[in-house]
Amino acid sequence: MKKVIFLFTLMLIAGSAVVRAANVVFKAAAPEAVIMGEQFRLSYTVNAEAKDLRLQGEMSDFEVLMGPSQSISQSMQYINGQSSSETACTFTYVLVAKKEGTFPIPAATVKAGNATYTSNSLSVKVLPQDKAGEAAAESGKSSSGLSKDDVFIRLIISKQEAYEQEGILATLKLYRRDYGISGLPVADFPNFEGFLAQEIELPQEKSWVLENYNGRNYQSVVLKQSVLFPQRSGKLTINGGKYEAVVRIPTQQRVRSIFEDFFNTARDVNISLVPPPVTVNVKPLPSGKPASFSGGVGSFTMTSAINSTNIKANEAVTVTLKISGSGNVRLVKTPEVKYPNDFDIYDPKITQDIKTTPAGASGSKTIEYMAIPRFGGDFEIPPVSFSYFDPKTETYKTITTEPYQLHVEKGEGADAAAPVVSNFGSNKENVRLLGQDIRYLKVQDIEFVSKDDLLFGSLVCYLCYLVPALLFVAFFFIYRKQVKENANIALVRTKKANKMAVKRLKNAGKLLKENKREDFYEEVLRALWGYLSDKLSIPQSALTKDNIETELIKYGVHEPLINEFMDILHTCEFARYAPSQASDAMDKLYEQTVDAIGKMENTIKK
Repeated sequence: MKKVIFLFTLMLIAGSAVVRAANVVFKAAAPEAVIMGEQFRLSYTVNAEAKDLRLQGEMSDFEVLMGPSQSISQSMQYINGQSSSETACTFTYVLVAKKEGTFPIPAATVKAGNATYTSNSLSVKVLPQDKAGEAAAESGKSSSGLSKDDVFIRLIISKQEAYEQEGILATLKLYRRDYGISGLPVADFPNFEGFLAQEIELPQEKSWVLENYNGRNYQSVVLKQSVLFPQRSGKLTINGGKYEAVVRIPTQQRVRSIFEDFFNTARDVNISLVPPPVTVNVKPLPSGKPASFSGGVGSFTMTSAINSTNIKANEAVTVTLKISGSGNVRLVKTPEVKYPNDFDIYDPKITQDIKTTPAGASGSKTIEYMAIPRFGGDFEIPPVSFSYFDPKTETYKTITTEPYQLHVEKGEGADAAAPVVSNFGSNKENVRLLGQDIRYLKVQDIEFVSKDDLLFGSLVCYLCYLVPALLFVAFFFIYRKQVKENANIALVRTKKANKMAVKRLKNAGKLLKENKREDFYEEVLRALWGYLSDKLSIPQSALTKDNIETELIKYGVHEPLINEFMDILHTCEFARYAPSQASDAMDKLYEQTVDAIGKMENTIKK
């Protein structure tokens, strides 16, 4: 019994050691980019106690200032009565790059327990030092303390010239010098007019990367990336959009206190960033497109498969095409699979698995073509051709699948009585019902109708043609007359003068019922002045009582009617500022105004 317990304990210890060994991770870490002459750290970290670090190569492009220095950290957790501990062992180098360029950092090995582990290798890009001096940097600064070269956004495209439907990588990148930015800018992204854009999914936590641009070193971060497919040829301009950012600028004071030395003081400045637009020269696809060209631009392959080449009538046969590659996979049209005429063909089922990365759009499109044969026989499904344009070789390429020989046996039941047919001929199907299929045309017991009983050639038939033609001519002349009249704006205003006056007088009538005296007189005045302005084709701003009388006399209006209009105007203007009047006076004025406008309509007719 003791031996069994001892062996069981030994197995548990060995098992736990194997589990711990399987979970050991050894990783190298360093900045993606550094500046030549500035120090940076290279670290090798393993989540276990380790020793004997050995590099798998030389770092001749870097000068080792210090290292490797070893540090060990331990942490313990106690959750739900279970305790756990973690150990991390880090080996650190302090390096300085000797020259510009991109240089490899070799992997390393380390011993942890009884095993040896190997880390990953790295590459570090070494950037040149700033070429622009401090004086040049300070000269272009505005009153806010920022220059246009301190914080800006660029719209970067992967190529300035491309073919239609050829993928172009567009990257919006934010650059900053030695200033902090409160979050990422509020973005008004470009709409990429003339392109079909497929956005690249970026990580939620965006990281700043050191980058050299125009001889100066910046911290940069990618705001948005999209793959653009131009939809037409010519020079297409992409506007970069507009962005609002909050930049934190350190304050500079002549007199400093001990608190300012301890706490960094800064102020926030709101700025607008507008990247300059870029232009892409889009070339049309060359002539000589194959008949099987499906709009694909890129590099593609195509495979085909069939579920079975030996089936029974009324059983489904499925041909599956899979188009894979890189380019505008999503926009590729589905090729045509030509089934025999006696097959019932269904709409294809399309499944897409496409990923968009900075390298472009790639993936596959799977199309399933299903058909059901109704007769027995031997059939051939011809090969399928798929053509695309390869922008690298600037040529059209065609892929062709193999043909399929399909043998269809007679179905069961009613299908068994159906004659066998082949591709070279067809026999009439026996009358039967397949689901909701249409039966064959009836060819017996046909009844003929005399030509005298038909509508064609009768008087009613001719009237059916003549009446619509006459109506069309009449409506055409009426429409032209209306268009001609509507072109005369003054005439239109004159014709609509009465309608507008009636509309305003209706509002005045409502105010009269509500006993709103001032509003009533105001609305009556507005109705009269508006009516006279429209009727006489004179702007209201140019209307006066004097020229009203003169113009009305020119139109042949009698003097009593003119005096009646002028009395109404005087009464309304006086009543707006006079003491309250009785409601019967307002009723009388309302009726008098309606009557005067009616008489004027009968006098001036246009």
